Amino acid sequence: MNKRIALFSIVFLTTLFVVNAQSGFGVKAGLSYNSNGEFKDAGNDISSFIDNKGKGKSGFNVGFYGKLDLGPIYLRPELVYTKTTSEYVYNSNNIDYKVSKLDMPVLVGIKLIGPLNVFAGPAFQYYLDNDLKGLSFNEIENEFSVGLNIGASIELGRLGIDVRYERGLSTNEANWSDAGETFTLDSRPEQIIFSLSYRLSKEKI
Repeated sequence: MNKRIALFSIVFLTTLFVVNAQSGFGVKAGLSYNSNGEFKDAGNDISSFIDNKGKGKSGFNVGFYGKLDLGPIYLRPELVYTKTTSEYVYNSNNIDYKVSKLDMPVLVGIKLIGPLNVFAGPAFQYYLDNDLKGLSFNEIENEFSVGLNIGASIELGRLGIDVRYERGLSTNEANWSDAGETFTLDSRPEQIIFSLSYRLSKEKI
């Protein structure tokens, strides 16, 4: 299937669900502390000039959500634009690896006590762009991948606050070369995400 057709299908289906959600829909935005995986050399030890593990930096996300209440359980799909950055040391220089993607978490939540909820679910990810400053860099191996979200939230009227952990599950690498050497970089994100949401729909009576 054409990847653009698949992307637009995801956006359309999510929008349709949000518009028709029985319990509500709204917008959300947040900040994250994130990192990607390690640099890997195809055949040599490169630890002397590459910080293999990298350093996490702050990122952001913005999007919208729908929510369907099923008694003490609820279903919450989201469509979110995410920007992440990781920092690596290459030849004594700090370089940023930037990734932008569309995330579609499909979360199943459980209402606990009062406004407190816990949730978990898969996150379907479509990579829009990736950039490693100053290096000859190819696109990532798979534009589509799957991750996992798990976290907790508090709902105070129309406002919602949540914190979650996200981890990419499917292997997804980007390839690049320099001075005759071939390297790969693990593009799976690992994030701690803090989000604020606002419900646009009226509360059901």
